[in-house]
Amino acid sequence: MPALPLNKRMLLVLPAMLLASPAWSQVSAAKPESLMLDDACTPQSASTYNPQTDWAWLCRYHAANLALPGGRADIVFIGDSITEGWGHFQPALFTGGIVNRGISGQTSPQLLVRFMADVVALKPRVVHLMIGTNDIAGNTGPTTPEAWKNNVRAMVELARAHDIRVILGSIPPADHMSWRPDLRPAGQIAELNAWLKAFATERGLVYADYHAAMAGPAGEMRAEFTQDGVHPIAAGYAAMEPVTRAALAAALKD
Repeated sequence: MPALPLNKRMLLVLPAMLLASPAWSQVSAAKPESLMLDDACTPQSASTYNPQTDWAWLCRYHAANLALPGGRADIVFIGDSITEGWGHFQPALFTGGIVNRGISGQTSPQLLVRFMADVVALKPRVVHLMIGTNDIAGNTGPTTPEAWKNNVRAMVELARAHDIRVILGSIPPADHMSWRPDLRPAGQIAELNAWLKAFATERGLVYADYHAAMAGPAGEMRAEFTQDGVHPIAAGYAAMEPVTRAALAAALKD
């Protein structure tokens, strides 16, 4: 019987080789055990927010936290765009172990999710917490004053359980919001700040009253301190600085 051409012989042998090879079948069928990874953050996820895969944006400061000397900070400021913008207008404040962990647009439930990674894990002596503007605006959906209070309470409990002293920053004044022109928030800001001040007194926390330092007669942020009625500019942060310094001194006092 004449020998088959090489190409035909390979066609007959290859299927048998594939079926007989357990290694081939294992490789082709291999699947990951889980999407819980040793490190789920990438450079892209640190710079680009994706609410579907990282709603609280845990990856935003992941690399920065790992890069801290000894993985520690002395004082952590956590909050929304008003905290984040602080680093731009007053970078000298965030030196010597003081770090800024503000993220624009965030609400209190997002901060609560981040609190372990961006505050507790850094083992600071003090945390400065300021949040509420975007809860009022409904940035992550409709909410209630009680839900906001519960998130603040939870973060305070987490801090105290880890021997971290707490500064509660008031919600800064605002009588309108450009991204929510249907709202007139001045009255509710005053109500939430009254609760924050009472809660700080009840729990022995430091209360930093930025509202009093920047508010006009109708609860608006005074024009010299802002361009959009919500976010401070350089003059606004300058007005906040004495309040901040006094609050830090009080929190660090033995």
